[in-house]
Amino acid sequence: MASMISAEKRNPAIVILDFGSQYSELIARRIRETEVYSLVMSYTTSADQLRSLKPKGIILSGGPGSVYEEGAPYCDPEIFNLGIPVLGVCYGMQLMVHELGGSVKPATGKAEYGKAPLEVDDPTALLTNVISGSTMWMSHGDSVQKLPKGFVRLAHTSNTLEAAIALHDKSFYGVQFHPEVVHSTHGMVVIRNFVYDICSCEPDWTTNLFIDEAVSQVQQQVGDKKVLLALSGGVDSSTLAFLLNKAIGPQLTCMFIDQGFMRKGEPEFLMSFFDEKFKINVEYINARERFISQLKGVTDPEQKRKIIGREFIRVFEEESLRLGPFDYLAQGTLYPDVIESSGTNIDPKTGERIAVKIKSHHNVGGLPKDLQFKLVEPLRRLFKDEVRKVGKSLGLPDEIVRRHPFPGPGLAIRILGEVTHEKLNCLRDADLIVREEINNAGLYNKIWQAFAVLLPVYSVGVMGDQRTYAWPIVVRCVSSEDGMTADWSRLPYAVLEKISNRIVNEVEGVNRVVLDITSKPPGTIAVSYTHLTLPTKRIV
Repeated sequence: MASMISAEKRNPAIVILDFGSQYSELIARRIRETEVYSLVMSYTTSADQLRSLKPKGIILSGGPGSVYEEGAPYCDPEIFNLGIPVLGVCYGMQLMVHELGGSVKPATGKAEYGKAPLEVDDPTALLTNVISGSTMWMSHGDSVQKLPKGFVRLAHTSNTLEAAIALHDKSFYGVQFHPEVVHSTHGMVVIRNFVYDICSCEPDWTTNLFIDEAVSQVQQQVGDKKVLLALSGGVDSSTLAFLLNKAIGPQLTCMFIDQGFMRKGEPEFLMSFFDEKFKINVEYINARERFISQLKGVTDPEQKRKIIGREFIRVFEEESLRLGPFDYLAQGTLYPDVIESSGTNIDPKTGERIAVKIKSHHNVGGLPKDLQFKLVEPLRRLFKDEVRKVGKSLGLPDEIVRRHPFPGPGLAIRILGEVTHEKLNCLRDADLIVREEINNAGLYNKIWQAFAVLLPVYSVGVMGDQRTYAWPIVVRCVSSEDGMTADWSRLPYAVLEKISNRIVNEVEGVNRVVLDITSKPPGTIAVSYTHLTLPTKRIV
């Protein structure tokens, strides 16, 4: 096919200037759902920089500040002279109003948070096909008090007079609500109106197009050099393995380090799937005893993470030297990682990024200085949901594409307290039962994560005619859209009953099953406790 601009070099059709909003990434994702390429950039991006990118639209994100306060973040005012449509969201709308001669003050009466019916005054342009009375998500303590010259009201709520505004002749628009949030029932209508009707974008950000561009990019970057990939079996590294195999075939070597903390049957499945079925070269490194010996007597979860990360780096270094030399290290870096990281580590001679940290399934630790690989990161402009689509298109099975997120340190941090072989075997069996029954009930793909946790306490029970003191298992099932927030999944009682009965009857060393029903916040998705006092013995 014809030569294409790589995903790395592709100019975004829509640029989101980030003013510190927790929803900036979500805006980018929503735009990409319309098959239009978008990027999140700093609010400090200059008008000249934007001009060079030639976007068709600019979105000013929300943010925690107030435009009238000293030190509030401002964008380059020349942005409003570029002749490019601008959409301000929440703080972004207030900033546009402030910069163009209007006024913003603390909301009179009360602030507005949560769902609010939107009353449409002018159902044109940005609000075309937005039904009056539809729910929109509000989160603001300030409101526009005076519109700049030429601006008109498009919509209001009971609390906010200027809930949506427009300067039609310059294609400047503002909304006080958050159209990117799922609670805004017509939010995607607003986004599509801006992307297609106002900015005249074309739907050219598709999965197949990305794959073609990424393959071409990798081939150009790597040439005939060798590439090493730390394979974990997660969707990121698995998709990357398939993509690189398509691009460079035998030049790719995958290294799978089995630290002994994976779920039951996963190491065997991964080797069979990649190495035997698809003939992707995978070097299996059995380091189980090495890792667990390093955790002897360790109970603190953060210390566990550090030890596992450090040991992973050591094993990786040893095996890389043995299998190499390699010129490139492939990493499953995703776009959220790029946004959060400012360190690029550029080779001044080639202009390529150099790895000083491994973005592996542990995502911790640093590389030795004599192992400075050049990086291959073809997924670095994708969000997690986009990676899943790419993986599916490349032929990955659902058991990998739809695999629940799994922490790098694995079961070692789902065993609270010291990690032992006995506890690992116990948790593997219990965790498998949880996932089996969730899957049997047709709920696996409806849940963000479903897993078991072993508590380092002993529970009193009666099994047969004997009193028992055994471990309790915590069942944790949560629903989430992006992992930032989560709610516990309301599993049917029949499913919970079957999970409990099977674990107690089939898993040695367990006599009790409990359910974690904490949302995030205030809790986390994972379960973690420290400084627990344990009994001196266990009787089963």
